[in-house]
Amino acid sequence: MMTTDCSDESLRALAQKLAQHCLRQGWQVVTAESCTGGWIGKVCTDLPGSSGWFAGGLISYSNTAKTAMLGVPEDLLERFGAVSEPVALAMAQGALSRTNAHLCVAVSGIAGPGGATLTKAVGTVCLAWAMQNNAALFSKSLTCQFSGDRESVRRQTVAAALRGLLDMHGASAKTP
Repeated sequence: MMTTDCSDESLRALAQKLAQHCLRQGWQVVTAESCTGGWIGKVCTDLPGSSGWFAGGLISYSNTAKTAMLGVPEDLLERFGAVSEPVALAMAQGALSRTNAHLCVAVSGIAGPGGATLTKAVGTVCLAWAMQNNAALFSKSLTCQFSGDRESVRRQTVAAALRGLLDMHGASAKTP
C-alpha cells in the first residue's frame, strides 16, 4: 500500500472532513477497533462537537470480545482468523446492528512487533466499512500491508480507516 501522510495534522483533517459530511447528512459513525485500540475514535472525538456525528466505538481486542461485543461468529474466527476480511466485515456489521449509526469502520491487524504467522506478516491489517442507508446495508473490505514499527502501522491504519469512511460516505451520496 502506498505510504501517505499520516501525521496528526493529516488525521485531524480527515476527521474534520468526515465530520462535515456526516453533519450535513445527519449521520452517525461508530467504530469497531482491534489493533488501533480506540485510536480512530480518539481522532474523531478530538474534534469539538463530535457528539453531533460520532456515536461511539467498541474496542474488541480479543476474539472473546469480538464475539461477545460484536456478535462475530466463533466459527468465522476459527476458519479465517481474527485478522481477515470476513471477521472485519462481521465486526463492522455487528457494530452497526448494535447502534443507531449509519457508518462503521472495523479494523483488525498485526501491528507488531510480534504476532506474525506464516501467512500473515506484521503490518497486515484488514479493514471493513459498512453503511446502513434506509433498509439497505452496503459493505466493503480491504487487506493492507503496512510497513514500519507498531505506531506507524497503527497510524497508517487510522488514516486508511478514515479515508474509507469518506469513500463510503461519498458513495452513499450517489445511492438513491
